[in-house]
Amino acid sequence: MASEGILLGMGNPLLDISAVVDEEFLQKYGIKLNDAILAEDKHKPMYEELATRYNVEYIAGGATQNSIRVAQWMLQMPGATSYIGAIGKDKFGEEMKKNSKAAGVNVHYYEDETAPTGTCAVCVKGGERSLVANLSAANCYKSDHLKKPENWALVEKAKYIYIAGFFLTVSPESIQLVAEHAAANNKFFLMNLSAPFICEFFRDVQEKALQYVDFVFGNETEARTFAKVHGWETDNVEEIAVKISQWPKASGTHKRITVITQGADPVCIAEDGKVNLFPVIPLPKEKLVDTNGAGDAFVGGFLSQLVLGKPIEACVKAGSYAANVIIQRSGCTYPEKPDFQ
Repeated sequence: MASEGILLGMGNPLLDISAVVDEEFLQKYGIKLNDAILAEDKHKPMYEELATRYNVEYIAGGATQNSIRVAQWMLQMPGATSYIGAIGKDKFGEEMKKNSKAAGVNVHYYEDETAPTGTCAVCVKGGERSLVANLSAANCYKSDHLKKPENWALVEKAKYIYIAGFFLTVSPESIQLVAEHAAANNKFFLMNLSAPFICEFFRDVQEKALQYVDFVFGNETEARTFAKVHGWETDNVEEIAVKISQWPKASGTHKRITVITQGADPVCIAEDGKVNLFPVIPLPKEKLVDTNGAGDAFVGGFLSQLVLGKPIEACVKAGSYAANVIIQRSGCTYPEKPDFQ
């Protein structure tokens, strides 16, 4: 059994506004499939257009929150997971609180008085997704909230702390605080490369955090971008995974393990200078609904077994199972109970 609060996530809670769109819409707003970006001024009218032109669904999202909710679902023990992030004092924020509580996650949101709850446009075409995040309140998170005794208690209680790379754009100071705490207390600190733009434009804060990271997650595109940014003359995912695992480490307690997903291709795990490949569960094209949340779900499934002390192979199996469930549904949603063996 997982102990209460064993897993903590920190990130940007966003409400996903998801719709199947056409090529014209993607072109109009300059959006690429399988990408994740922050909204610029040119994207602002997009949210309204999505809601009026297409059949939209509103789903509680945000990368880290998705992973934590999936881990919670897999564990089936209320309160095994906790989550910290910022929302607005509005209808969407209330919806988010309701969703998270129903999912069994112990959420400690900072509620911003001025900014609305963040949203993420999920544009789906041919089953592939593109994400455009308008952070709003999520961008207002400050380490002052984290330092409050009732919130820091979640950090103290957790043995595993997971943060998606997206949070590097919001509160690197908060990340540093928990990273140093994890290193000093022999805990596991886990992060995700999350998106090419994080590797490209937030390189300094990413590198600063990376030295504390025990497990690095990412997909093949993010891994290749990371390699390019660091001048590594290779786009071989296995080589890159090994090089990331050998990045200098601030704490010697745990070795670093790199976990790179490659869509329908095998998951690549690098540790001790070696690579292992694990096949994923194949899915016929006609069963694919959308890939939104697939990577988050993989991490959530993986974490659900990691916190139980299971071997890496079991973690990957659980990750693949969770991702397989999520891509057959709209957004990062799941049935009432898992049937993972």
